[in-house]
Amino acid sequence: MTTNWNRKDQHIHFAEMQYQSNSSNGLDQVRFVHQSFAEMKTSDVNLQTSLGSLNLDYPFFINAMTGGSDKAKIINQNLASIAKETNLAMAVGSVSAAIKSPELADSFKIVRQVNPKGIIISNLGAHHQLDNAKRAVDMLEANAIQLHVNTPQELVMPEGDRDFNGWLANIEDIVNHIDVPVIVKEVGFGMSKESIQQLLDIGVSIIDVSGRGGTNFIHIENERRDLKEFDYLLNWGQTTAESLLEAHFYRKQADFIASGGIKHPLHILAAFGLGAKAVGLSGELLHLVLTKGNDTTIKTIESWKQELVALMTMIGAKRITDVERKPLVLSPELSHWCHERHINFKHQ
Repeated sequence: MTTNWNRKDQHIHFAEMQYQSNSSNGLDQVRFVHQSFAEMKTSDVNLQTSLGSLNLDYPFFINAMTGGSDKAKIINQNLASIAKETNLAMAVGSVSAAIKSPELADSFKIVRQVNPKGIIISNLGAHHQLDNAKRAVDMLEANAIQLHVNTPQELVMPEGDRDFNGWLANIEDIVNHIDVPVIVKEVGFGMSKESIQQLLDIGVSIIDVSGRGGTNFIHIENERRDLKEFDYLLNWGQTTAESLLEAHFYRKQADFIASGGIKHPLHILAAFGLGAKAVGLSGELLHLVLTKGNDTTIKTIESWKQELVALMTMIGAKRITDVERKPLVLSPELSHWCHERHINFKHQ
């Protein structure tokens, strides 16, 4: 087991090592039906969206990645600078390391220092209770908090948790007693309709389904094991597309975020077509920052904004919420998933 460097740095290293240009998030299996007449101008497109009371100027954002080491501080500083220049919201990685070891707090606080007026989302595991959630928000003067759920990662992680009692009770307490929006986020294993119902039952109204197809934390934690004995679990979980289909019945009861293997604006559009109101980007932006630098990453983000405007014009959608009403066709694989899971996927 690799133990001679910080676990957070190991995560960064293995996340970049497993980066792949070809995604398996299922969104390539969603096809819009081309229509010849858009009957609109590109200037008619409005990219604004909302997640509960959180208003975003753009419907994609920098999702949770890192923090808790010197290297992570540099990456967070770069990401915060990019978020400021592009006016994107930004989530940080889990701040639990800074709660345990306050000397690591600067690797997270740097985000607010660099981007004092931006939308910053703090992040904490669902095993934490209300007091720590308040500390996580205060640490960053955060506009919202993500509570991540990651049972498979913890079980494969050599030093991970083994007791998963009380997560729902913690989430409910935080939702009821914290003053900022609460986002419950998977970490790349996707969401089921049963899990979504459990979250709705305790008052959660913003859910990041975070499906399989992006950074794979079973793979990362398995690489940290001596025997790497969990290779057979590398395809565990629902893809991003499958997770959004699981959420289909509930899309009027909660706001859904899609993340997991988003590689280009057509993936973003497909996520909107399946009912997402925003999209989180992690692995793609991490790869750009590490290999191309800030300027290229900023140029890419600005290009994606314009490409998304073009795509929405092409299907005649003026707003993000218009996209899910446009006709699309699912692959046989996704249609089979809907059949087996009794999901009646229809546009309403």
